[in-house]
Formats: sequence, C-alpha cells, structure tokens
Amino acid sequence: MTTVGFVGLGRMGKPMALRLLRAGFAVVALSRSRAPVEEVAAAGAEEGASLADVAGRAEIVCTCLPDVAASRSAYLGADGLAANARAGRTFVEHGTIAPSLAVEVRDALALRGAGYVDAPVSGGVERAESGTLTIMAGGSARDFEAARPALEAMGSAIHHAGPVGQGSLMKLTNQLLVGVHTLAACEGFAFGEAAGADGAQLGDALRSSWGASAMLARNWPLLLSGDYGSLAPVRLLAKDLGLVEDAARELGVSLPLAQRARALFDEAMARGLGEDDVASMIRVVMG
Repeated sequence: MTTVGFVGLGRMGKPMALRLLRAGFAVVALSRSRAPVEEVAAAGAEEGASLADVAGRAEIVCTCLPDVAASRSAYLGADGLAANARAGRTFVEHGTIAPSLAVEVRDALALRGAGYVDAPVSGGVERAESGTLTIMAGGSARDFEAARPALEAMGSAIHHAGPVGQGSLMKLTNQLLVGVHTLAACEGFAFGEAAGADGAQLGDALRSSWGASAMLARNWPLLLSGDYGSLAPVRLLAKDLGLVEDAARELGVSLPLAQRARALFDEAMARGLGEDDVASMIRVVMG
C-alpha cells in the first residue's frame, strides 16, 4: 500500500486527504489545526509528528497550504520537507504559488534526489469532496507519472501542463478568469437590478447565452439570496490575483483587466471582506 503524506488540512486539503483514504492509500496527515487532523485520523489516517516525519514516512507527499509564505516555509524551511526529503520520493504542491517558487522548490528537492510536481487544483470544496477536481500539473514525465495515482484519487480532469512551473501558470490563468468573471457577474447583477429586471429570470437567460460563465452560474444564486457565506474567501482570490500580476510583470505582459480586478479585490480586503465569499464583491461593485 502506497503511503501518501498530506500537509495542510484546510477547506480543500481535508476533503482531498479523505479522498486518498477512500481510494485505498495510507495517509499520514499534518496540519496546524487539531480538528481536521482528528477527523482524518478517525477516517483511518495516521498523524504526522512533523514535516520531517511526514517526509520520512511517505512515498508521495502532498501539500495544500493557504498562502505562498506557508508553502515556502514548509518546503524550504530549515527543517522543512526539502531538508528531509529522501531520494526517489515525490512531492506534490496543490496550493496556488508563484511559478518561480515552484522552480525553486524543484531545485531544492532535486539536490536530495526527490521529484516535484506543482499541481494546483480548481473546483472548490464540493468537487474536492466528490473527487472531481481539475488538477493542473507541472513536472517531468517521470514525476508526473509517479504522482498520477494520487492525483486520480482526487481529480477527474488531470492536465500535465509541461515542466515545473507550468501547472502554476495554468492555475493563475484560471484565477485571472475567475476574478474577472466574478466581477462581471456582479456588475451584470447590479446593472439588471438597477433596471428593475427580475433577477431569477435574468440569471436563467444569461446562463444559456453568450454571457454565461462558470462564475456567473456559481455566483448568481448567492447574489439573489444576499447570503454569501465564506466558501471561497475573497482573501484567497486577492492573493492569487497578486500572483497573476507578479507573473505578468516577469513575462512582460500587460493585463489591464487583471490589474483592475486586483484593485477591486484589494479594496474589498481594505473594507474587511477578506473572509466573505467572492460573491460579496457585489458590495464593492455597487459602492
């Protein structure tokens, strides 16, 4: 039985670790919060004592951490995963990070003879729970194939984008569209409401028209209800749009819509909406 280490049992990481257990993998779990560790342990996982412990026990180590700083620390810290990596093991990053950091981590792991795949995910908590995530993977053919059985336990649409860094670039492209399309849906809703349109009917018409998008379909019911929740927090997309802008600067590409989207998400953060769902961007759009 293959042992998979899983570091980071947050909104996405916990259901992903549970999918690995259901697929028959032995899982060694590690997270800062006790509750999710206890939950996956109750489902059959073992608790890891430290990053070094997880790196030493697992053939594949998956990480799903909340931000770039956490990923950098977990991999490149003094007693982190790279420092304790063993030859022949494969490490998989599921968080959204800068492509340049993915390359840096790959190089650090290569010094220990370990492989690395940057494999960010898309689909939200519901698809993490059902094991139907889209996974965008960057890495060598050998490392991708080593990671594939674990990836297939968590996702139904798995794309090998190319070498390390390309998985992150593909995910950032997705996040650019998520940000812009979320704002477009909010602006369309505000426009229709100002005109006195029936919101439900307008949403039905738009979902079957050229203006449709996954984010319109996802956000429109929340906009109608006014109950946004916190399933996809503003702070995460604000962070990702910052990474998009950084990568575009490195590539010498002008992205005016991404820049405007980032400015509006930064405004939402300044207004204290960081933990609210991205549908709450309607508050920024409407002033």
